[in-house]
Amino acid sequence: MFFTCEKNILQEAINIVQKAASSKTTYPILEGILIKAIDNKVYFTATDLDIGIETFIDANVIKPGSIVLNSKLFGEFIRMLPNDIVSLELLDNNFVKITCQKSEFMILGNNPEEFPKLPAINENSLYEISQDILRLMIKQTIFAIAQDETRPILTGVLFEVKDNVLSFVALDGYRLSLKKVELENASNINAVIPGKTLNEISKIIEPSEDKVRITFTPNHILFNLGNTKVISRLLDGEFVNYRQIIPQEHKLKVKVNRNLLLDSIERASLLAREGKTNLIKFNIGSDKMIITSDSQYGKVQEEVTAMLEGDSLKIAFNSKYFLDVLRIIDSEEIYLEFTTNVSPCVVRKVDSDDYIYLVLPVRLIEN
Repeated sequence: MFFTCEKNILQEAINIVQKAASSKTTYPILEGILIKAIDNKVYFTATDLDIGIETFIDANVIKPGSIVLNSKLFGEFIRMLPNDIVSLELLDNNFVKITCQKSEFMILGNNPEEFPKLPAINENSLYEISQDILRLMIKQTIFAIAQDETRPILTGVLFEVKDNVLSFVALDGYRLSLKKVELENASNINAVIPGKTLNEISKIIEPSEDKVRITFTPNHILFNLGNTKVISRLLDGEFVNYRQIIPQEHKLKVKVNRNLLLDSIERASLLAREGKTNLIKFNIGSDKMIITSDSQYGKVQEEVTAMLEGDSLKIAFNSKYFLDVLRIIDSEEIYLEFTTNVSPCVVRKVDSDDYIYLVLPVRLIEN
């Protein structure tokens, strides 16, 4: 194997596939990147057996071949090279010589035959969505997945297509986040994608109209971004029936400016965090929301103008769960819907019904 290419192009390819390379494994080959040069293209592949990423670049391939190089060492060296032409040459005994200007690096590789093959997936049946919409759907749901493994299915995001509507759903037992987008001629499907996979996808895709082609098998999902493919295992198990969780009625509806509410809760949460509870209280009535928090260090009170439909209410929440949604919801004004002080609050956009967030309150002990 012998090829040359621009350092920046090479580094970008390495950065993409490194996301799938394993850092802690008893199978050292998984710490590597498979490099395969053929027909003036160089393919890079990495996998930890749960997620696999393959990308390719155009290059001047002088001699075809393949090798596996340690991801961390290879990536660090390429990153430190000057911005110029880099050459990689496979020598005897799996040694690879990397040269750029006056720099030369010899690194020992591994046998490419030992590198696990990614699952072969037929892309005949697929879904198409623009990269910027997919990125937004991930951003507006991924934060609500469960962080512990007691219920593994909740560490992923539900990918559900029903009646030509794609829904991403995440929940962790305390809150639920649902983002919807309409598709055309889409088959119904229900699958759960690991949160880790979607996190890595969000780092690769660009805010552009370019399409992502998504294909499912019973056990895997494939994201085809053109030059890059990401293959991941799906999570086993039945996802929660989220439709039963979302309240269909409310007794109080509040219309409020998102930024004003965000700023007020951020200030109130400073004391809430110091009190180790993250607890903030809402006193809603008379066209305003009074937000309070206290700890051994003091008290804070914030007032936010609001439009009310319904009865007054006092209710408390974990401030983090409210801040998370206010930071990602893309609407200037939002609705907050309440039933009782022990029932979930539903957050909706005023200008669209494509996003719903549900958060459980904290039960207060009345004096």
